[in-house]
Amino acid sequence: MRIGWTGLSAFLAAMAIVWAATITSEGQAPAAGRGQAAAPQTAAPAAGRQAAAPRPAGAAQNARTEDGRPNLNGIWQAVNTANWDVEAHQAEAGPHNDIMGAWGAQPAGMGIVEGGAIPYKPEALKKKQDNFKNRMLVKVTNDPHRFDTGDTELQCFRPGVPRANYMPFPFQIFQTPKEILIVYEYKGAFRTVYMDPHREAPNESWLGWSNGSWDGDTLVVDVTGFTDHTWFDRAGNFHSADLHVVERYTLLSHYHIQYEATIEDPKVFTRPWKISFPLYRRVEPNVQLVEFNCVPFVEELMYGPLGLFKRQSQ
Repeated sequence: MRIGWTGLSAFLAAMAIVWAATITSEGQAPAAGRGQAAAPQTAAPAAGRQAAAPRPAGAAQNARTEDGRPNLNGIWQAVNTANWDVEAHQAEAGPHNDIMGAWGAQPAGMGIVEGGAIPYKPEALKKKQDNFKNRMLVKVTNDPHRFDTGDTELQCFRPGVPRANYMPFPFQIFQTPKEILIVYEYKGAFRTVYMDPHREAPNESWLGWSNGSWDGDTLVVDVTGFTDHTWFDRAGNFHSADLHVVERYTLLSHYHIQYEATIEDPKVFTRPWKISFPLYRRVEPNVQLVEFNCVPFVEELMYGPLGLFKRQSQ
């Protein structure tokens, strides 16, 4: 089903109405000319002291919600190349360099894996290498092994956790004391973090099942109940259905969240391992999530070979 822009707009509008009563709003800077009071004048700095850099117009001053927790409400985005490969990697040509050129090339990146390398079991490392070789191969069948090849992002499936947080798309956090909603621009995916009470996963799912708690000023999210279909990146790094992720969101400033995730899967890895990177608040005056419904973009790729789409001659 194709979801239009109005569908995503209506969804976000409805969520804003439902959550407005309990959220202290600092999600985005308001556009100029909306009746905002003029910013108060600050005193000149004392001699020999450097003035602090001013905040962008409209930036909220409060860093906590009404219940005293760090205020994570807002639109955030990672700025790294982990979606291509969570490990350190060099720039390389893409899989269709003959027609894509620089458009399809992989940018270099320092990686987000603490310690450098993912601790794969030997047989799992071979599977990761096979995944990379078959990252462009998709199967449209009822065979349960149809997810064994082809990056799930390529096929417009939900990206999983933690990958959803470092894809090159923003996401929005809506925070209340009992639940936190995270809405992703990619495919309009969303997940609920249950704060009080915690709930058990009813079944496996693409984004897992999230229960949250506070460790001081750090939001800790325990995520279980995954499928084994998602990858961590386009390089073929993968997991089993036994994946267990513990995320940590620490507000460093009004503009930065330090994100960490500890990843455990005894079927695939020899030990738990960790990723970390900063998230940046989007502060444009008109910032908002816009639609990226990728379903229409993959229909011919996946179903064209079955004759469901007519190719027009050039």
